[in-house]
Amino acid sequence: MPRWSAAAAAFAAAALADTASGATAQADHPDWGINGTYTATSNGEWARKNDFFYEQASRRSTWTVNTMCSYPGECTGTVSSDENWTAPIYSKSSVWYVKHPIDNWIPCPDGSTAPGLQTFRFKAMTLEGANADPASTTLVGEDTTTGPSGACGASKAVYINMPFKLVKVG
Repeated sequence: MPRWSAAAAAFAAAALADTASGATAQADHPDWGINGTYTATSNGEWARKNDFFYEQASRRSTWTVNTMCSYPGECTGTVSSDENWTAPIYSKSSVWYVKHPIDNWIPCPDGSTAPGLQTFRFKAMTLEGANADPASTTLVGEDTTTGPSGACGASKAVYINMPFKLVKVG
């Protein structure tokens, strides 16, 4: 075996061993996720309905979040809310997303209803001039609920957006 082949084989074996042990350590890194109990607040005072300010009731709930991350900023898991729903949570590039359907969200004039899809999008809070702190206990973003176009006989989708904050309590 030529000298460079033996060296290349040794290097490849070391790299594979390093990768295998690093993958396990990355998947179990607890600081990358947002595990724990949080207070979730959607601020209805600043809500917008189809891009116009439209005051809604503010909502506060408790979330239990369990996540596992394969890399910093790339995580998946589950959120359980005290409002009796459970939904997947995931992050891409350190932005978190939770999406869950809401049955009977839009009341129609004929007495029927249409569903909605609620999407929470949030990230670690930043101070002016500072980068996001991934270990922050306060995350901020938006709570958006959208109804399908054509619901209740109207061709325009209903869209409500409001500021959202998630604060760790345990």
